Amino acid sequence: MAVTKAPEDAYTAEPFVPDGADLSALRRAAAGCRGCPLHRDATQTVFGAGDAHARVMLVGEQPGDQEDRQGKPFVGPAGKLLDKALAEAGIDPGEAYVTNAVKHFKFTRAEPRKRRIHKAPSLREMTACGPWLAAELAIVEPELIVILGATAGKALLGSSFRVGQVRGTVLEREIHGRPERLVPTVHPSSVLRSQDDADRKAAYQGLVADLTVAARTLG
Repeated sequence: MAVTKAPEDAYTAEPFVPDGADLSALRRAAAGCRGCPLHRDATQTVFGAGDAHARVMLVGEQPGDQEDRQGKPFVGPAGKLLDKALAEAGIDPGEAYVTNAVKHFKFTRAEPRKRRIHKAPSLREMTACGPWLAAELAIVEPELIVILGATAGKALLGSSFRVGQVRGTVLEREIHGRPERLVPTVHPSSVLRSQDDADRKAAYQGLVADLTVAARTLG
């Protein structure tokens, strides 16, 4: 007897992405995505949010614990720090569109019922979620993409991406069939992981400096 594979075994969100949809319709469709196994343990899909006509799109890695619980991107501590850094750099957070390369929270637990610990998505999982990001880019048509961290960079630019080599620079690449300008920087969560106050301050200033490059690029 033939064995029927589950949709997630194909590792692609493509069958779940509706043609010609606006962001609201995409968000509703993404809630039912079974394009990879990550949906099994996550509370819900966390789709992008913000200005549908934003000049700048910020792409992070994946939802965190708070984002998974609330169903919105960048609502935890890293999101609050990002909003502060954007404002300081001259970019209104309310005029940006924020999303993640992967729409479900991937995590592990040291013990049952213990705190959920973030686990980096695999390249296969990032590729599976790519059709959602491609659809968001096609609708928003941002003038600039800000890459937040190494995982987002690998999802957009390939596995050879190294954020430390290109952060704070303006790249021009074809992304999902569209010519795009991109400014890579660190993920704001890395600032929060700094060991002491001096390191945290330096890391935050570095993030603001990279975002200032993005602001100047937008003009």
